[in-house]
Amino acid sequence: MPDIEIVEPQLTWKNEFLEIRNELASILGSYAISIDHIGSTSVPSLPAKDVIDVQVTVYDLSCSVLKSLLVGAGFNYRLGVERDSLVGDDEDFDDLRKLFFTEKPDSRRCHIHIREVGKLNQRYPLLFRDFLIADKFICNAYALVKKELSIKFPNDSEAYYAIKNPYMDTIYRAACIWAEKVGWDKK
Repeated sequence: MPDIEIVEPQLTWKNEFLEIRNELASILGSYAISIDHIGSTSVPSLPAKDVIDVQVTVYDLSCSVLKSLLVGAGFNYRLGVERDSLVGDDEDFDDLRKLFFTEKPDSRRCHIHIREVGKLNQRYPLLFRDFLIADKFICNAYALVKKELSIKFPNDSEAYYAIKNPYMDTIYRAACIWAEKVGWDKK
């Protein structure tokens, strides 16, 4: 089985996210400001890797309780994945810090990104998602790029992401212009 496999959209993704969200809400309680479905599985009609991406927005990323609650519930903390990257931004930029977890053993595959409210990396996936939903042309172009990259680099995730991530950042910059034009403001 390839490392990178893009599948056609699944009707189950929305409900699978809702199950994960409900579990996370139960575990994190008031520590979670919001729990959002992000990534390609959150965009209807967009092919994606079969992984549910979830963003948990919190007030304070340095709160040690967050990590202990999720690890205690069986989620896998990914040491070394403590920040996002964005083309053109300083890698030490505070707005890119996060905590990252994956699914519990024998559970539905998911990635849980915990980010602070109001930070650039907390806004990015929400705006990216909403822009792809609003602009079918960009969404279709993004789908084509992902599919082609998965065919060319099925077992080379470094090559796949080396091309896909800067392409996403380009789309994000266009999404910022769109957000200003339409008055998009999701905190």
